[in-house]
Amino acid sequence: MKIKETPLKDCYIIEPTIFEDERGYFFEKFNEKKFEELTGMNGHFVQDNISKSSYGVLRGLHLQKGEHAQAKLVSCLEGSVWDVAVDLREDSPTFGKWFGIELTAENKLQLYVPRGFGHGFSVLSTHAVFSYKCDNFYNKESEGSVKFNDPDLDIDWKVDEKDAILSEKDENAPGFKEKNF
Repeated sequence: MKIKETPLKDCYIIEPTIFEDERGYFFEKFNEKKFEELTGMNGHFVQDNISKSSYGVLRGLHLQKGEHAQAKLVSCLEGSVWDVAVDLREDSPTFGKWFGIELTAENKLQLYVPRGFGHGFSVLSTHAVFSYKCDNFYNKESEGSVKFNDPDLDIDWKVDEKDAILSEKDENAPGFKEKNF
């Protein structure tokens, strides 16, 4: 496993070491001990979530607030997504900055999104199966969100806005300056 820093503080790309032969491939998707040694971050996860979406679905920007904040380790199991993390920690040197990366079933990359970040993705393929490992349990009362197309963030979602398929919650999310985080 290789850990690569992103431009955002404490947000990492995880690249697996893949062993391939005529039978197929094998790789270690995650190793808590190695992750903690390489990043200094806690890598203990308590909840796994899977979503399936079609082209143009845009989910985000979401987070859990307060004591229910979650770090996430995300990957794409089928298809391709444009994954976005936004640093919403007001005391961070990268506050208000975003990072995007294409996660695919083929590249097998993962993104570690720390607590205090907003997270979302858009589906680039005909469909995608997306995996989230979370280090804290979901709590509905602690949901936070930021408008996906907020001009202060100016995120490129790699899907034309007219093609974006959004939930009502995401369409009506507050703007960045409203600080619903």
